[in-house]
Amino acid sequence: MSETFTKTPGWLDWYSDPSTPAFQVPEGAVDAHCHVFGPGDLFPFAPERKYTPCDASADQLFALRDHLGFSRNVIVQATCHGDDNRAMADAVRRAEGRARGIATVRADVSQDTLAELDEAGVRGVRFNFVKRLVDITPKDQLLRVVDKIAPLGWHVVVYFEAPDIDEVGGLVEAITVPVVIDHMGRPDVTKDPAGPEFDAFVDLMRSRDDVWCKTTCPERLSESGPAALDGEQRAYDDVVPFAKRVVDTFPDRVIWGTDWPHPNLKKHMPDDGLLVDWIPRIADTPDKQQRLLVDNPLRLYWPEEAR
Repeated sequence: MSETFTKTPGWLDWYSDPSTPAFQVPEGAVDAHCHVFGPGDLFPFAPERKYTPCDASADQLFALRDHLGFSRNVIVQATCHGDDNRAMADAVRRAEGRARGIATVRADVSQDTLAELDEAGVRGVRFNFVKRLVDITPKDQLLRVVDKIAPLGWHVVVYFEAPDIDEVGGLVEAITVPVVIDHMGRPDVTKDPAGPEFDAFVDLMRSRDDVWCKTTCPERLSESGPAALDGEQRAYDDVVPFAKRVVDTFPDRVIWGTDWPHPNLKKHMPDDGLLVDWIPRIADTPDKQQRLLVDNPLRLYWPEEAR
């Protein structure tokens, strides 16, 4: 029986007519952070969700992939679906090898379920510490999940905000598989990118040689813009020095993604074509762009193809 869902008031739908990027991504580029929502009548949203989104289907995601010039996607389980990974896994399967997935699971997940997700193309799990989006899972339960995924060769994605870095850093130290940090740990971009707050994030990256970073979501982090709309080629100036510092310091452990369909944005919805044009501002040579968009995500998600 299908269900009808009403979007959260004020929800901004994704940009339906993105521009063609001026920046041509290298052949084989990977959009390494994106989502699917529903469609709700096929894949209902979780009863415990803290927001109700618009539909954003696999077909629409793949159309954006092709329009922007990317070859592959990494589809991250959306919090509105809880630990019901069916929508994400269905999208990964339908990509026929051109996508990988990141799941959300509970500590009691069975090895059979993990094996099914692995067969679909899932390669990691996400731990979310953003309290306005999820109820935080205790550390001991998260480490039980790590023990279960380790034999599969999966990694852990962690999503947190800058004030929580000390708490999350202790967990990262205890995780025995590679770790990928979402959105640069959500820095306060009104602060100094060479200051002590962001130094703490860089130190977390330095603490292990298998900690990776997504240099993603300038539209979510920016305080002063300008927004990626109306042909703006200098979008999100305030985020550039943070992302550029990470790319320059850890060129072999950074990846990038659109974050389509940009959940929970309140002020504006960016043009995804202009987000692609942001990439050469943070990865300012062809070599850095190749690593960020092709070589690094291949090593992490398609290691059998990595050079």
